[in-house]
Amino acid sequence: MYLDRVKIYVQAGAGGDGKTSFRTEKFVPNGGPDGGDGGNGGSVIFVADKMLDDLVDFRFTKHFRAQNGANGEGSNKTGKSGADLIVKVPCGTVIKDAETEKIIADLFADGEKVVVLEGGLGGKGNARYKTSRRQAPAFSQTGQKTEEKTILLELKTIADVGLIGFPNVGKSTLLSMMTNAKPKIANYHFTTLAPNIGVCVAGSERFVIADIPGLIEGASEGVGLGHYFLRHVERTRLLLHVIDVAGSEGRDPYSDYKIVNTELKKYGKKVANLPQIIVLNKIDMATERQIKEFKAHISKLKNKPEIVEVSAISNKNLDTLIRVVMEKLKTLPPKQREDFEPFKYERPDANKYVIERADNASFIVSGGYIDELSRGIVLNDPTSFAYFQKAIKDKGIIRELKKRGMKTGDTVIIGDIEFTYED
Repeated sequence: MYLDRVKIYVQAGAGGDGKTSFRTEKFVPNGGPDGGDGGNGGSVIFVADKMLDDLVDFRFTKHFRAQNGANGEGSNKTGKSGADLIVKVPCGTVIKDAETEKIIADLFADGEKVVVLEGGLGGKGNARYKTSRRQAPAFSQTGQKTEEKTILLELKTIADVGLIGFPNVGKSTLLSMMTNAKPKIANYHFTTLAPNIGVCVAGSERFVIADIPGLIEGASEGVGLGHYFLRHVERTRLLLHVIDVAGSEGRDPYSDYKIVNTELKKYGKKVANLPQIIVLNKIDMATERQIKEFKAHISKLKNKPEIVEVSAISNKNLDTLIRVVMEKLKTLPPKQREDFEPFKYERPDANKYVIERADNASFIVSGGYIDELSRGIVLNDPTSFAYFQKAIKDKGIIRELKKRGMKTGDTVIIGDIEFTYED
């Protein structure tokens, strides 16, 4: 089964907790705090691998989690950082945030990598909280937690030339005769259920051809295999529009040509504006009248694409087609990656907070600053709680709450800490 679009779930490793510990060696009566920091969590990194052809490995494995950081230990020992998770994907994979569909990365070339999620920071051990006035802090900081994110992986085939056209017009046969590819060939529709790739070598030159699943009317809305077809056409530099000029399926060749181009336009300008060469296939089965009628229609178009007459099954004129394609490719720009502004999962700003009023009239304070502050608070430790009270006062949170109408007896929720305000 070929898979070129999949939704998966990824999560970076959480940071390890800092350690609350005190030196207890013999003959060291005032050893002081020696709790070490927690290790950082592992990150989730995607890497393009030219050895992969599709996303089938993600069909059953949907959840990917990096390793958590280890907790700190006594004797000022820092916990081990969690291992990064490396996720390999085929070249040409576009990574998107599933909620917004904004592009995180386009892994175009072999070896390209992107850090999709950064691991959580390790918490500070109690040794970090020692000051001249606070000699024996009995609290430490918890590791930074991480959230699971849903992302989309979309594979867009990277090829120089794309073969397009209705089903059963001879695209697979043409690919097999021009390249080393061995696609499935049969006399019925949709024998090609996924893009087949082949390399055409002529002397010292070569180019990559992709045989795209057959297109029918309505493909831009997902009819038939259009949802496979059009995504892969985007990457190509040149389209070979294969036409069954003999009308062996009982269809009109020029009508086929118009329908395919209409679907390209509906899908988007980027695809519709790709240069085309018309390949009149099955000329050994066609009459001279059929060929002349088709050419007469094309001659009336404003922008007349070049036409090459071939018979893929008998290898007739394929050397001419290869030469024309190579000459055309020399005039076209190189393959392009997606044009986008990268989307990045940002950590909450550690300096910002927001105040909201709940339905029960309590005040809720949240945000990056609160998340960071809460990591180092131990409610049953007087010193720790005093630090918390001083921090929110110095930050101006109490002053802002009073402006919002807070008075004695009101409930205030700051992170996981809930208390009743007393003036």
